Amino acid sequence: MIPVAVELPAVPVRPARPGDAHALFALSRTFVASGELRSRPLDHYRARAGEFLLMEDTAPGGGLAGCVGVRDEGYGDAVLHNFCVARGSQGRGIGSALLRDALERARGHRATRVFTATTGPAVLFVRHGFAPAEPEQAPAAWAAALDPARGSRVYVRTL
Repeated sequence: MIPVAVELPAVPVRPARPGDAHALFALSRTFVASGELRSRPLDHYRARAGEFLLMEDTAPGGGLAGCVGVRDEGYGDAVLHNFCVARGSQGRGIGSALLRDALERARGHRATRVFTATTGPAVLFVRHGFAPAEPEQAPAAWAAALDPARGSRVYVRTL
């Protein structure tokens, strides 16, 4: 079998700014429609822009290629939320780049564990050292906000 080369991102991951709220909202809407993300109002992205890391699409008028929120939950825990890569940008290493930088940001918050929840197959998370976890292991407020009807599974990585 011939290995397939992964196209590496041409632009760096960067922290989101309040002015990125509309782009974060627009990127997320696609994943809300498919049930992969919870619906959140534009004001959520404005208020929490500082939690997000993003990568821009280098194509003219391309918008965002991907984003992930990293929130410090205290007591050595951080959570990843709203992790998404634009459908046309998937398979190019963008998710991996975002995840690497998100883990570095969590380390900067002195986190020793990082939690996430996903409705998908979690291949990217497992590849980056995450393992299945019980919601009871996660920060209580975050775990309580998970919607059981969506079928999210919790994963954790020790840093």
